[in-house]
Amino acid sequence: MKRGFYTIMAAQFCSSLADNALFVVAVELLRSRAAPEWQAAALVPMFALFYVLLAPWVGAFADSRPKGQVMFISNAIKVVGCVLMLTPVHPLLAYSLVGLGAAAYSPAKYGILTELLPPSQLVKANGWIEGLTIASIILGVVLGGQLVSPRVAAWLGGHEAAWLRALLPGAAEVAIVGLVGVYALAAAFNLRIPRTTAPLRHLPSNPLALLPDFWRCNLRLWRDHLGQISLATTTLFWGVSGNLRYIVLAWAAAALGYNTTQASSLVGVVAVGTAVGAIVASVRMRIDQAPRVIPLGIAMGLLVVGMIAIRDVWVAAPFLVLLGALGGFLVVPMNALLQHRGHNLMGAGRSIAVQNFNEQACILGLGFMYSAATGAGLSAFGAITAFGLLVAVVMALIQRWHARNLRRYPHELQRLFEIARRDDLHG
Repeated sequence: MKRGFYTIMAAQFCSSLADNALFVVAVELLRSRAAPEWQAAALVPMFALFYVLLAPWVGAFADSRPKGQVMFISNAIKVVGCVLMLTPVHPLLAYSLVGLGAAAYSPAKYGILTELLPPSQLVKANGWIEGLTIASIILGVVLGGQLVSPRVAAWLGGHEAAWLRALLPGAAEVAIVGLVGVYALAAAFNLRIPRTTAPLRHLPSNPLALLPDFWRCNLRLWRDHLGQISLATTTLFWGVSGNLRYIVLAWAAAALGYNTTQASSLVGVVAVGTAVGAIVASVRMRIDQAPRVIPLGIAMGLLVVGMIAIRDVWVAAPFLVLLGALGGFLVVPMNALLQHRGHNLMGAGRSIAVQNFNEQACILGLGFMYSAATGAGLSAFGAITAFGLLVAVVMALIQRWHARNLRRYPHELQRLFEIARRDDLHG
């Protein structure tokens, strides 16, 4: 890998570590303020909100200036959102601002990979990025859980400085201050990301002019007979995975009686499996083999349904590792294929923005459905069953879709797979 790739990895690790720790801290912050349970569930769709609303602009913004600079600005927005959580601003609104920073960060983070590396290294690069991201999820949720543990609250309560207790009344507030420092470390790595030779694309003077451009890019990817399969798969995967992070917390509380600190470790267990699956996929899979992993999505959905029968943590741990491993092996080659097709069709930043729009719209829709159902009294077990069946059924439909494309457009797909296999046809 090129030297700048490792700087990108370091920046991504720190930023993702803080994002995932902040999610656990935000859940505890709402619970400590006796907020209704639906508000904690709403954290997921609120984080996704700006991914959807700003999708036409963040991709073009990422393509208009050096990617490292875009990532630095995005981290600064996340810091502002963190600080607002310490003020009277509602945590959901402050957390949505952190989501705004993440929405601007993502096109630059993934877009620079296609500028820096040839297609032959994209699966491996995605394996490293996803593996490192999963590692940051593991450490992030564990870090967030420990920062809001009773030990921190006890230390704070026994502190003699009244001004400190007034400024930081609970463990969640202390954790937020620490996470600001982690975002600052990510920003320092952002400044060292090398500039690639990819040409910058000028932003139009009228921001509304980007709306039809984004819509055309969206249609181009959905009409591409290879891009549409990878986009549909990753959209569903991230839509469910984004909400599963909270559902595991709710399931652990209902099935095992765990508090936030204990339940956060189970989210980390899922992430361990995902990291293993991502690393194995990066070694064993090529970009042109990506559609072969679709059946794993069906199996993943059925395993999610199986969670409702588990009442023992020693059974839950290996089960969740397996669930995560299937997801990691599924998403890495599909993500690489989608980046490759998007880069060839419209450019790195715009293609990632289209991908984010679809994936985060799925997270947003499923998240609001889950929040509404929770508010109406649906149990965690009912939500898990619905999510699992949805994944299995839709993945089966995507498999049939790809099979139909192979029958109807064999020569076109053969040409697209040939492009994916050759580095000299990339871009």
